[in-house]
Amino acid sequence: MTRRNLCGGRFRTALTLVTTLGMLAGAALTGAAPAGAAPGGDERASGPVAPGVQYRYFDVAGSHGEARVHVLDVDLRDPRTSVGLLYPGKVAARAPVSALADGAGAVGGINGDFFNITETQHPGVEATGAPVGPAITGGHALKGAVPNGQRFGPAMPPGVTTEAVLGVGYDRRARLDSLTLDGRIRTKDARLPLGGLNQYALPVGSVGAFTSDWGSVSRVRATCGTDTSRGAPCSTDTHEVTVRDGRVVASADTPGAGPIARGTTVLVGREAGAQELRKLSAGDWVHVSHRLVAAESHMPLRFALGGYPVLRGGEPLPGLDGTTSAVRTAAGISDGGRRLLLLSLDGSPEFRTGLTIAEMARVLRDLGARDGFSLDGGGSSTLVSATSTLVARPPGAEAVTVRNNPSGGIERPVPNGIGVFSRS
Repeated sequence: MTRRNLCGGRFRTALTLVTTLGMLAGAALTGAAPAGAAPGGDERASGPVAPGVQYRYFDVAGSHGEARVHVLDVDLRDPRTSVGLLYPGKVAARAPVSALADGAGAVGGINGDFFNITETQHPGVEATGAPVGPAITGGHALKGAVPNGQRFGPAMPPGVTTEAVLGVGYDRRARLDSLTLDGRIRTKDARLPLGGLNQYALPVGSVGAFTSDWGSVSRVRATCGTDTSRGAPCSTDTHEVTVRDGRVVASADTPGAGPIARGTTVLVGREAGAQELRKLSAGDWVHVSHRLVAAESHMPLRFALGGYPVLRGGEPLPGLDGTTSAVRTAAGISDGGRRLLLLSLDGSPEFRTGLTIAEMARVLRDLGARDGFSLDGGGSSTLVSATSTLVARPPGAEAVTVRNNPSGGIERPVPNGIGVFSRS
């Protein structure tokens, strides 16, 4: 094994990799089996997954101990290869990454955005399992971003908001961007801004739209907390209106639950938004429109999901946490968006100390990424670290296998992820 200084100072990295993969970022590499590999090798060994897709792993000496990094290296220049959103078919639903990948026919994937995991501060309110940030699948806007103060996950770098996304445009280039909800509610007498789309938390005083993409989970959580405090009490001033075929068909003072039929939109208002919805009566005409706009590139995105940036233009963002070490998931972009690196740390006892966010950003940079994005992971080994999962389908196999070892030994259900697809 050869050691080299990847990040400068005390951050020294040891890379271990199967020799058939050659060199990684200029380091000399030697053979090693993935954590938990069976004697004599197993289907999780490093190597090609599909045309344009490689899996590999290596070990990193972090500030809290050694960590093992699992990587899917995706070449988007290969016309047979693409990436897209993995999700269970509804925003407010969860499933293990392996089940999401197999269900979508993906050859690989990792877990995605942070999500509404618990409601201990709101007794009696159902946790939705819905993700924090925006999401787009196949060019279709699934959901908008919750207010900054309502997010789950570690603190974001200064200046970053919940609208931050990793996405791929119709030009097949991966990029970091921000997705802003552009929506309107029009009635006979008023025009109102739309404050949310299929979100577990709405801005104070706003009206949010819930569609068939949401699922059957209760919509009460959308009226709890405030823009600056996730744990603030639920609003006592709420109203809900159901619109079908452009007409009001039902209303209630408390947000409801249950599946929403296609062609139907449920509008949920809190405070000033609730007062506006109370002006509507059965039979009134209502038109709701919404789209997600890429604030930086203005490029329509075919796929996007939330998280937060940690690397821009080859430089780690200021203010990244360099103290708290944990098992993490991240993605890196290089070659002008033509190459996507999907990373997940190993959660087995030998490597459970993980890396800090700052160290993860440096690893992405040393793999050649110019931009990097943090996904769900970190925190408590029982509550969050088990989320970090990377799967890949061995050539010729019918199903993916989990390549890293999730903390706790089992995959945890998640609301979304990044899937890798191959037409070969």
